[in-house]
Amino acid sequence: MKDGIHPAYGPVVFRDRGAGFAFLTRSTMTSDKTIEWEDGNTYPVVDVEISSQSHPFYTGKSRVVDTAGRVERFERRYGSRGKR
Repeated sequence: MKDGIHPAYGPVVFRDRGAGFAFLTRSTMTSDKTIEWEDGNTYPVVDVEISSQSHPFYTGKSRVVDTAGRVERFERRYGSRGKR
């Protein structure tokens, strides 16, 4: 490999705060935030919104998304234009 053209590749903790799940792996991602891991070492931590512990495909549970607010907002903006 050529020197200086590849990003640094090292251990990083990915944390899914919604599911309370974190895992240590290697990645080129970086972060200013750090976390002390189970082995006593400190690693950069990257917060993610969805992981295998919270994604409906892996859990078999569907999440209810609040679309009522979006529908009501749409009706307020555009609902009266189509009525005659």
